[in-house]
Amino acid sequence: MRESKDSKDWLFYEKEASNEGFQQICGIDEVGRGPLAGPVFASAVILPVGCVIPGVNDSKKLSPKKREELFAVIKTKAVGWAVGFATEQEIDEINILQATFLAMRRAVEALPTKPDLALVDGNRTPFLGDGIEVRTIIKGDGSSENIAAASIMAKVSRDRLMIKLDELYPEYGFARNKGYGTAEHVKALLQYGPCPIHRTSFLKKILGESNG
Repeated sequence: MRESKDSKDWLFYEKEASNEGFQQICGIDEVGRGPLAGPVFASAVILPVGCVIPGVNDSKKLSPKKREELFAVIKTKAVGWAVGFATEQEIDEINILQATFLAMRRAVEALPTKPDLALVDGNRTPFLGDGIEVRTIIKGDGSSENIAAASIMAKVSRDRLMIKLDELYPEYGFARNKGYGTAEHVKALLQYGPCPIHRTSFLKKILGESNG
């Protein structure tokens, strides 16, 4: 595990890995570990060596409009990118951490080019496949260009899905809260009960231990 760097050289970790001989370096980040509803998403992004895209940052620090703009740019600049997710049912069955790792593996498996190194945001190390070294970086989405790009791709992809799911289940306000446990969302849960995309294992404190 590596501590996040203080400087703003967004390619610090990529340069370090390149100097060690790694050639296909991807950044990986997840979004949606905390919500009460919807899948957990992860994205894997491989940018060209030395590529810095102006404006790319931790997706949480960007407006929805800016994320959408950067999503389009990253798609055109990336050597490869992919998104994976784990469903609400999988989250309930194997827990959110393992479901997050599953989403990450699915994203990596969907890449057009297999990476030899993955830079992963956080401090937990997933298994991403044989021959892929994994390095975790605390707050990597704010210090690694590839991880920050992955955070944007994952966030935009999940937000788009939650907006579509809002059309199926409008009473919960998914377009606004993206499945997170806002006061509006909790009030709707107490009034209507859970819908098919809720994570049963996340609702016990809200609806009572007898739920699910």
